[in-house]
Amino acid sequence: MIIDHPLLGPRDSSEFTYLGDASLIDRPDPAGEDASSDFYDYAYLRDNPAGWHKELWFHEAGDRSWLVVTRNTVTHEISKVELASDVARAQGRSK
Repeated sequence: MIIDHPLLGPRDSSEFTYLGDASLIDRPDPAGEDASSDFYDYAYLRDNPAGWHKELWFHEAGDRSWLVVTRNTVTHEISKVELASDVARAQGRSK
């Protein structure tokens, strides 16, 4: 599988480490009322979708950047690759 890195161009997926669902960018507020429950859900509960899915990938054997890859989990087709920092910034997160 080839991942088209936004800065470095096409790279083989063997250069990357898959982390999981890209919603991991949205960490719960540790000061929230249900922080304990929210962090349990955040850390341990995962979906296993069939079809289009946004995922986090780490470019371990390259520039060590985090990417959000929109990929079909059935066909492995990739429709979009973004820097995770850009996605987080677009969602209003500064870090």
